[in-house]
Amino acid sequence: QGQLLAKSWSSLFEGQSGAALQGPIYSFNGRDILTDPLWPRRLAWHGSMPRGGHARRWDCQGWRSSGVAEGMATALGEGRLLAGHRHNCSTP
Repeated sequence: QGQLLAKSWSSLFEGQSGAALQGPIYSFNGRDILTDPLWPRRLAWHGSMPRGGHARRWDCQGWRSSGVAEGMATALGEGRLLAGHRHNCSTP
């Protein structure tokens, strides 16, 4: 919706001052995921290591609802998009 999320592409990944996402982030159906109760965890799922490489064991690829796999995700308010932590792939 024409709003600035970060000052540069690299600031999303390097934790520079512009990396803290500001303003609303909208889902495809127009909900602000930072405030809407439909999004209780507010995670960005990415399956990457902090330097951007593929976290092969933690990407939820091939996960099924009966599985117990973990994937890398970052809380959107954390300020570094790839500063992820492992979360159960079943997390809504």
